[in-house]
Amino acid sequence: MNKVLSRLLVFFVGVPLVLGFVWLPYYNHLVLHLIICAASVIASCELHNIFSHNIELPPKPFIAVLTALLPLAALFQALFPNAITIFSDGIDFLTCVLIFVFVVILLYEVFSAKSFEHSNQRFAGASFIVLYAGYLVTYISRLTVITVKGQNASTAFIILFLLMVFLCDSLAWLFGVLFGKNNRGFVKASPNKSIAGFIGGFIGSIASAVLAYFVWPSLFDNSLVALIVTAFFTAFAAILGDLVESIFKRSAGVKDSGMIIPGRGGLLDSIDSILLAAPLFYLLASIFFGPFNA
Repeated sequence: MNKVLSRLLVFFVGVPLVLGFVWLPYYNHLVLHLIICAASVIASCELHNIFSHNIELPPKPFIAVLTALLPLAALFQALFPNAITIFSDGIDFLTCVLIFVFVVILLYEVFSAKSFEHSNQRFAGASFIVLYAGYLVTYISRLTVITVKGQNASTAFIILFLLMVFLCDSLAWLFGVLFGKNNRGFVKASPNKSIAGFIGGFIGSIASAVLAYFVWPSLFDNSLVALIVTAFFTAFAAILGDLVESIFKRSAGVKDSGMIIPGRGGLLDSIDSILLAAPLFYLLASIFFGPFNA
């Protein structure tokens, strides 16, 4: 399957399918949460495969389970927000689980390592995989429980975020193909990326912001500039996420993160932009359109 066909399939089949799941709001977007959990586990396994080319790591199932705990904690926090306050007012349950995960990684190294020559590699590698594949996506989970100006805004913000990232990725590819032939190679991490492609990515994300301004006027009234700023930095983070994953693969000497998606490679190859963009989008959205109230 050539790259053009795979891109078209992702855009015309994959993107509408994902957005369709977002329109299922039952139990604070339970279906989306489950997809996030599954994607986190798969991404952690693919990162484990990539990093294992260079460093020694704890077993893949061990890291996958720890990674899954974070989106599962975000799911629990979304479904049972009142239960969290049983322990302490204002407690961040997800942060507690994150600390627990780090402690487990340390305990594993202390009690299971037969040699400590590569302990730093194992701890650093495992911690990074858990953070990158498990924690970053929880910022999408945070979007599932927000209300703005007294109305449930979760669906609008999730769709806005995904559109910003998907259109950034799609137009970056399209502009690169059409106009990037003579301006490639300025980023060593990914020599095929072009200036035209980056410009197209920013245009796609900003176009999503303008569309949202007219589709949800009650949420974004008089906020077009804030939307455009959010879109610009979300596109920046999405592009950076793609470049960072290219570095991972180049360091390991592999072309794709996996083979789960025909013609595209691994799942990580398709969600790398989402992972890094989600926290920044949530931060900017909470600044410009918050406070968000669960």
